[in-house]
Amino acid sequence: MKNRFRGAAVIAAVAALTLAGCSDPGAGGGDSAPAEWPAQDADLSGTTLTIWAAQNSNTVPESVVEGFEELTGAQVDVVTIPDPYEQSVQTKVATGDTPDLAFWQPTASMLTALNASTNLQPLDDAPWLDSYKPELRDITGILDDTRYAALITTPAVEGVYYNKEVFAANGITDVPANWDEFVQTGRDLKAKGVTPFFDFGGGTPWATQWWVQVQLADAAKDGLWDRVNANEETFTDPTIQGAIDTYDSLIQEGLFNENLKTATFEDQGPALLSGDAAMAVQVNSFFGQLQSLADTAELDEKIGFFPISPSGNVGTFIPDQSNALVAFKTGDAKREAGARQLLSYWLGDGYADFVEAQSTVSLQTDVDSSAEVPQALLAVSDSLADSVGSMQALAIANPDLYLNLGDLIQGTMTTAEVGEATQKQFAELAKAIGAAGF
Repeated sequence: MKNRFRGAAVIAAVAALTLAGCSDPGAGGGDSAPAEWPAQDADLSGTTLTIWAAQNSNTVPESVVEGFEELTGAQVDVVTIPDPYEQSVQTKVATGDTPDLAFWQPTASMLTALNASTNLQPLDDAPWLDSYKPELRDITGILDDTRYAALITTPAVEGVYYNKEVFAANGITDVPANWDEFVQTGRDLKAKGVTPFFDFGGGTPWATQWWVQVQLADAAKDGLWDRVNANEETFTDPTIQGAIDTYDSLIQEGLFNENLKTATFEDQGPALLSGDAAMAVQVNSFFGQLQSLADTAELDEKIGFFPISPSGNVGTFIPDQSNALVAFKTGDAKREAGARQLLSYWLGDGYADFVEAQSTVSLQTDVDSSAEVPQALLAVSDSLADSVGSMQALAIANPDLYLNLGDLIQGTMTTAEVGEATQKQFAELAKAIGAAGF
């Protein structure tokens, strides 16, 4: 029931936003002249701007807000929207309640979910675009050839975090160079009494889907998600269904932690850091947990990262809502310009301070990454240049694959049922947004 309810809520939100866009064509939608970008220090005394943020991103703007308010005289209020963040935002926007800026997952499916062409300001002529590293400039944030999201931190990458000391103690001198070597490394470790992989199925098993998606990297480069979007290929066809089947086969082989069904995200970091498990397929947010458990020096000593794909070391990128901001069409020209100005400052004069305050990797060629960034996160960033988009980045809709895989782990779904349920929901979401072929 849990996954069905969530899917129904998403479909309802998408439909409401679509209808809202159709019923009010004068609310900022349609073609318009390119927006002007105010100077970063233009006076905004008496102007209040609102930023919506999730519980895990509401402190991210602190250094930027402080500097911008001092420079311009504006007031910037950061408002925390309750979880589930994306659904809460969609519900508010569908009723006409919008902020000036919001943290948002800058993928095609999630920009579509906000009815971007009607509700969001285009950012195509932003003055900071050429400051991005070339491989990051156009990696995400674009829908129907229009840029609607400003990337502020490097997108997350699905790949393998591993314990260097466990590898060394068991004679593993090189990281696996493809999926088959990765699985064989797991089998070799198991033969020596080491738990190869750690995952979690208890609670909300959101990381389960990474195991399927990294297996799809080569197919994604070959247009998999374009075919899925056109209803020419489905989750029950051999490519995606085969990845689901393979994930289950690794579980049945005993390559995961014994408490797979009950383990939680909070258990994963300590297991990898202590060496109780050798590897975890995860994204950048996992490293935040590791940073809460150890300092940079210990992490550099113990934790490494490598991307993985069937044929090589190709990463799968998956931007999340903490990576980017969108600016809304509020109908107030001064506030809309102020929102653009804040973005210009964030990715302009305020960016170096932001990178240091967040101890993060820089997106820009002329701004150095923080010295506090561990080597594993630098490896994640380096992998982006050759990475391919995830389901969330490239598909027109984002079904509850992870919840269905959680049901698989708990024994309440078969692999075939996972594929069928995911495809059914994907088709419903695609139909709700008016996608051709559905």
